[in-house]
Amino acid sequence: MLSKAIEYLIDHKDRQRIAIALAKGAASRAARRVDLQYPATWEFSGFSQNGEDGIIDVLRTQLKRANRYIVEIGAAEGTENNSSWLLTTAGYEGLMIEGDPRQSARARRNIGRYSIGSQFVSMFVTLGTVDAILGKVAFRDPDVFSLDIDGNDWHIANALFARDFRPKIVSVEYNSAYGPERSVASRYRDDFRRSTAHPSQLYYGVSLTGWKAFFDKRGYRFVSIDSNGVNAFFVDAQQLDDAFMAGLQSRQGFIENRYQLRAYGRDHTGQFALMASQPFEQV
Repeated sequence: MLSKAIEYLIDHKDRQRIAIALAKGAASRAARRVDLQYPATWEFSGFSQNGEDGIIDVLRTQLKRANRYIVEIGAAEGTENNSSWLLTTAGYEGLMIEGDPRQSARARRNIGRYSIGSQFVSMFVTLGTVDAILGKVAFRDPDVFSLDIDGNDWHIANALFARDFRPKIVSVEYNSAYGPERSVASRYRDDFRRSTAHPSQLYYGVSLTGWKAFFDKRGYRFVSIDSNGVNAFFVDAQQLDDAFMAGLQSRQGFIENRYQLRAYGRDHTGQFALMASQPFEQV
């Protein structure tokens, strides 16, 4: 009985947060002055933390053919991710994967009400679960793919794309602590967790240059990084409007992760020095 009462209170709070996210997203979306040439003008956040909702929103409107399907690995509890805006406002369905079973259940109860056909799956993602993921997707070419697992990101992406997974729009987290020049990723471990991989908690994921190399080899075009230095965006250019792609000015340069900059009080050079002795995968 007590557990049911606690669940009710958590759900009530989550639904309040969803209402706030929808209102905030609608207001910030309307306030933008979008220039389709410049991704820095696209950003807004409803459920996302770093303007991702806006970047994805613009890109998906430029698709030649849309299946209105999204796959997100690292979907959390539904109130802070890159998929919920599409599920709640744009008629999307998708596969939302989250390692924490309690958070996944919360997303299913609260975001699932807006997108009946979506699946909310609790799964700790490893190379051994890639085939299970692909067995659950409705489309191997979803409109949008978002990956943020603070660890084996490069290794999981590599395994998915090797199995004919080809999303049209991709959002991936990069680790700015690796700097603008290194093309590296953290070494694969089945049980990788950022919180325990290294005392600094800076040893995780992929460098921006590493992601650019990964997607360039697969024929994707780099679009942008968000203004907070957290995510990078890539597209299969053939799937988007030709005139839009011809005019697009990709957002170049390197942006420090502002959360890490604030938390550690040093830029990427100082951050990397804290975990430089760790083993890296050259990508």
